[in-house]
Amino acid sequence: QVQLVESGGGVVQSGGSLNLSCAVSGTFRGYNNLGWARQAAQGLPRLFVAHIARLGDQTSYASSVEGRFTITKDDTKNMIWLQMTGLQTQDTAVYYCAADRGWGSFYYYGRGTQVTVSS
Repeated sequence: QVQLVESGGGVVQSGGSLNLSCAVSGTFRGYNNLGWARQAAQGLPRLFVAHIARLGDQTSYASSVEGRFTITKDDTKNMIWLQMTGLQTQDTAVYYCAADRGWGSFYYYGRGTQVTVSS
């Protein structure tokens, strides 16, 4: 199992910035990637935002956030972060920290943190 605890959400004006944090713990450490997904509203799917490789620092971003969001990690602290700049109203969502099972897409999720971007 992987435990993922997010923090750092809030309300920000369009064009502003926020930094999300995620503390990673648990007995399972076989994931390939850690990252973030978001869900704009209940009933809508969780969409991939970004991930970073457990081994090395390779990153990947959704096209909608590339150039505005940056994912980083600190393996010594078991933490990952999502630095979000140039926020737009379309970025409003619950953001989930996530990990895969060692293959495929995200499988483990945290409880989420709300990000609201006002116009």
